[in-house]
Amino acid sequence: MWNESGSWVGATAKEISRAVRRGDTSATQVLADHLDYIRAQEPVVNAFRVLRPEAVAEAEAVDEQEDLGELPLAGVPIAVKENTAVVGLPTWCGSAAARREVAETDHEVVRRLRGAGAVVVATSRMPELGIWPMTDDDTAVTRNPWRTDRTPGGSSGGAAAAVAAGLVPIAHGNDGLGSVRIPAACCGLVGIKPGRGVVPAQLPGGDWYGLVEHGILATTVADATVGLAVLAGWRPPRLTEPQTLRVAVSSRSPVRGIRADQPARAALASAQRLLSGAGHTTVEADPTYPVMLGLRTIATWFAGAHQDASESGLDPASFQSRTRRHVALGGWISRRGWVREQDRDAWRASCEAWFAKGYDALLTPALASSPPPAVDWHARSWSSNLLTALRFAPFAAPWNVAGFPAVVVPMGVRPDKLPVAVQLVGPPGSELTLLALAGQLEQASPWLRHAPGWPRRGSTAPATGQTAGSPSEL
Repeated sequence: MWNESGSWVGATAKEISRAVRRGDTSATQVLADHLDYIRAQEPVVNAFRVLRPEAVAEAEAVDEQEDLGELPLAGVPIAVKENTAVVGLPTWCGSAAARREVAETDHEVVRRLRGAGAVVVATSRMPELGIWPMTDDDTAVTRNPWRTDRTPGGSSGGAAAAVAAGLVPIAHGNDGLGSVRIPAACCGLVGIKPGRGVVPAQLPGGDWYGLVEHGILATTVADATVGLAVLAGWRPPRLTEPQTLRVAVSSRSPVRGIRADQPARAALASAQRLLSGAGHTTVEADPTYPVMLGLRTIATWFAGAHQDASESGLDPASFQSRTRRHVALGGWISRRGWVREQDRDAWRASCEAWFAKGYDALLTPALASSPPPAVDWHARSWSSNLLTALRFAPFAAPWNVAGFPAVVVPMGVRPDKLPVAVQLVGPPGSELTLLALAGQLEQASPWLRHAPGWPRRGSTAPATGQTAGSPSEL
């Protein structure tokens, strides 16, 4: 067994898959351990929309395979974000109003995860249409295991909460304007968004004009690496020490008027020192963030939600009020032709030229401040949601517009007992370089793999005073 209690809960994905491949345990036993734990602890964080009873038979099927040696995720329980098709389940997309029909086939990334031996145990919660960096709806507020009065971020908030609480060792997410990296930073995890074209990206309703990428949330760089490799269809690589790199360091926010707070700047300085100590050259250099970039990005954010709703045939009248306004503004913007491919291409070319000045990677804060409260954001005004999103999470979005890879790496704990993180960005094709740099940060300054006190032992009721939105078992 992995720990003193005889449970595989809390083990890494690589530890589990290695043990299953060697015959030291079975996928069935690993799943049973996690299901027992999920049923006891999931109501504290409300991470999951649906638990899949079919997962038991799927774990048995993994155990029955004659050759487990080629399965990099053999027997690993994983959560899939609820806007990504899992055969036999509705694709929820953040609320009952945004729910699509039962999927007849798996999304390609789910097919690849299953093909690698992973067992899809649940679908994870997200905000309606994936618009917001806070995760809640009228059935539950998803909570951050580090502090349950704070959000785990969004839109892959359920995925991040699940991994930080030890409900699953690894989770799938997708990232349109930071939706993997923001929750990873909120919950003290490694989160990777690959560059454009590395992983099949199509989602119900569209991919927000090419901004959305599928990624991975994990507790270690090694798990994030194997997860990305599976999504991308690569043979899992062995990360090696990178050659001496030139890393630009910037605390400048892409959104004018917003500044990273002191803990975020301190984390950035710490990461810079660690990279310098690893032999890299670090220089302070700010990318040029044009005013029009921010305006065009926000316009695409609105228009992407409108595209999602209209192409899926959903009725906006049934959406949350914040979503209705967002979608309506997106329609108005789209009709005026303010979302243009040439603008995204121009920003991508500008980024390529900036990195070509001699920078191998860019280091920035991951968030500007602590995660907001875990409350009923879906019932609050559109302007309150908009301003909150812009103020605490401005650093991620430009790299979706450029289509560049980016990784969030934990860098300690804030005075308020919440995690703090940095972001590494690189030019196209630099995913493994960024992960190697993240691995050096992990080695030099190891982080807590789970939120303090997690994984928990024994049954626990929600500690928030609210009714928990328990996941369905379909």
